[in-house]
Amino acid sequence: MFLTAFLLGLLGSLHCIGMCGPIAFMLPVDRSNSFKKALQIGSYHFGRLFSYSLIGLVFGILGKGFYLFGLQQQLSIAIGILMIVIVILPSTFTARFSFTKPIYKAVSKVKTAMGAAFKKKTADTFLTIGFLNGFLPCGLVYIAVFGAIASAGLLQGSFYMFLFGLGTVPLMTSAIYFSTIIQQNTREKFRKAIPVFVVIIGLLFIVRGLGLGIPYLSPKPVVELVSSNIDCHS
Repeated sequence: MFLTAFLLGLLGSLHCIGMCGPIAFMLPVDRSNSFKKALQIGSYHFGRLFSYSLIGLVFGILGKGFYLFGLQQQLSIAIGILMIVIVILPSTFTARFSFTKPIYKAVSKVKTAMGAAFKKKTADTFLTIGFLNGFLPCGLVYIAVFGAIASAGLLQGSFYMFLFGLGTVPLMTSAIYFSTIIQQNTREKFRKAIPVFVVIIGLLFIVRGLGLGIPYLSPKPVVELVSSNIDCHS
């Protein structure tokens, strides 16, 4: 299931360019020194991966709680269904409920801090911008968070989000180096493919939760049998 995290980040990179591309394009990288520029971009990505890992750690704790109560399979099925429903429901329907308004209010301080980081241009600028970038609202990040919850563990959730972020690195790096490398029509084709891939991931989570006995894909639930026989010694 961890492979889905990397593929989600990789295939969703074009969406990321649309959302976070302007930030990447504005990075004050040193274009006169290739080595220094690479270090600065690497620092930016490290900041993003670190924030994604922290998000995964937090939501992994939530998933761990479900696991301890024996609800891991039900959780996997529920998250799979939720992923599919989010994709199928028209945006006009979900917009009525304004789910994201509280989130956008919460990240206003993040945007302010990011603006201040752009002005500083110190050694830690790129790390700070990347770290704050990871907390900006993004639909694909929300989908990845569902996967982190379903992983049912602290480290597993953190690793899931880390792989998601890692998947976005190649195309985001290309966007920084070559802002016009990908044509608009190519971006649109990839964006249309993203919902299909999210549905596939949702189906995989559902199959995983069903416990069909398929190795790695849908393993049977582990049931610990406790004997009720008590040996009495006089």
